[in-house]
Amino acid sequence: MKGLVDEPNYTIDLLEEGTMLGDVIDNHIYEQALAEKNAFFVADLGNIVKKHFQWQNIMAPIKPFFAVKCNTSQAVIEILAALGTGFACANKSEVALVQGYGIAPENILYTGMCKQLSHMKYAAKNGIDLLVCDNETELQKIARCHQNAKLLLHIATEAHSEGEEMSMVFGSTLKNCRHLLESAKEMGVEVVGVKFHISSSCKDPQAYVHAISDARCVFDMGEEFGFNMSFLDIGGGFCGSSIQLDEIYSTIRPLLDVYFPTDSGVHVIAEPGSYFVTTSFSLAVNIIAKKVVARDQDDQPQEIKPSLNDEPAFMYYMNDGVFGSFANKLLEKTIAAPSVHKKLSKEEAVFASSLWGPSCDGLDQVVEHCLLPELNVGDWVVFNNMGDNTMGEPSAFNDYQKPPIYYLISAYDWYEMQDAGITLDTTMKNFLLVPSCFQLSHEDISTPA
Repeated sequence: MKGLVDEPNYTIDLLEEGTMLGDVIDNHIYEQALAEKNAFFVADLGNIVKKHFQWQNIMAPIKPFFAVKCNTSQAVIEILAALGTGFACANKSEVALVQGYGIAPENILYTGMCKQLSHMKYAAKNGIDLLVCDNETELQKIARCHQNAKLLLHIATEAHSEGEEMSMVFGSTLKNCRHLLESAKEMGVEVVGVKFHISSSCKDPQAYVHAISDARCVFDMGEEFGFNMSFLDIGGGFCGSSIQLDEIYSTIRPLLDVYFPTDSGVHVIAEPGSYFVTTSFSLAVNIIAKKVVARDQDDQPQEIKPSLNDEPAFMYYMNDGVFGSFANKLLEKTIAAPSVHKKLSKEEAVFASSLWGPSCDGLDQVVEHCLLPELNVGDWVVFNNMGDNTMGEPSAFNDYQKPPIYYLISAYDWYEMQDAGITLDTTMKNFLLVPSCFQLSHEDISTPA
């Protein structure tokens, strides 16, 4: 199953009926066993297409702008562009990235809250006019560097989760919004709408009720100052579950019908990020070292909890870690225990284990505690749901290199996409039949602006 994986030239494996994701991982692990045993991603592009159709079925009136910071993989950007998605970019690099694929400026939202002057000048030069702002200092910078800017005022929300305040870092209060609108009028900066964000960890749908009501208040203020308020951005926080989408949309639809009816001319948008990509990526990593920690050792690390069967505990070191593909651990995200890639008997004993990256740094702990069968150096483990915030630049630790990404899509998903009129303007380099799948090698995928 060899093919080009280095971007921008990459291979999409088109899977025959009956071929599973696990079969593809098996294939690549076998290849790596004959080579350097490097970590690698497998990405199911068909899952991204399914997420798009799910969004269209449930949230159809709300246009998604993909949060690029979640995943900068080329195939992800290109397939979402082909599906008609907009892009929410937090900085100049992300703007330049999506522009490189021919994305029209009107389909780019510049969401960075603390923008460098040079970045704003770049946005102005390239026609990226839709910006987000929540304070007067940022407003002054925008007035100075981007005369054609169209602002969304980011408002604070009252969302809470498990006693924790969720939106206290960014967002202006209603009281301050009036001052910002007045200042924008004086500076000649155009305000066109409102943005808010509800974290995915907030389980109370009433948070959207309060946020949309507050947004309507700000719209009314803006119209008082003579602004043409035409955009409502409901932010991100979508976990990917259809149940969550149904719950959110059933909550906000009556409010949108009352406060922002379709004949009002208001464009309602959102910024799903992890929604599209989290479940689409799996990461296979290799065990490169291990330590046996006896339960009765006085110097036993606190991270290792006693095994349930009084056996020794294990510390495993992998060839990828927090300073690489598991950087999302630094965002205080919990990494679920991986699956073990080897045949196990039903009676296989399990032991208290922790998983670490290769840097030998105390911060490089990927999984604090889990129960695993005893692993050996050279064994593989597979982490699922690895598409969000895992594509960062390589760290200098241990000469870490960015893992390759092997893309796949089932034949069913591919033809479903074609039947829906969604096509990728591709140049086929070869069409090779292999034992469990056949490959579509893409030298270039361009999308219409």
